[in-house]
Amino acid sequence: MAFLIYIGAALAEIGGCFAFWAWLRMDRPAWWLVPGIASLCLFAWLLTLVEADHAGRAYAAYGGIYIVSAIGWMWLVEGARPDRWDLLGGLVCLAGAAVILGGPRA
Repeated sequence: MAFLIYIGAALAEIGGCFAFWAWLRMDRPAWWLVPGIASLCLFAWLLTLVEADHAGRAYAAYGGIYIVSAIGWMWLVEGARPDRWDLLGGLVCLAGAAVILGGPRA
């Protein structure tokens, strides 16, 4: 379940941040900020749904999912195909997230 929450959070965060990017860097109208802010609020709320003993651990594990999602966004939304280094880096980040989430705790 945490994985699905992380995917939803990543899409919400990337979408919200992209709205700001589009407004500031792509000359989109200021009303783009309204769904962007709502999306960022959704992102923050979704992260609170992850079962973790500490917020920092939930956020750290989320980082790997976010990175892979950002690479997917770059490809699917922006049309820039990831290269082998993007893909390798994404796999390394996913491995790190798996260690953080699944590692035994003392």
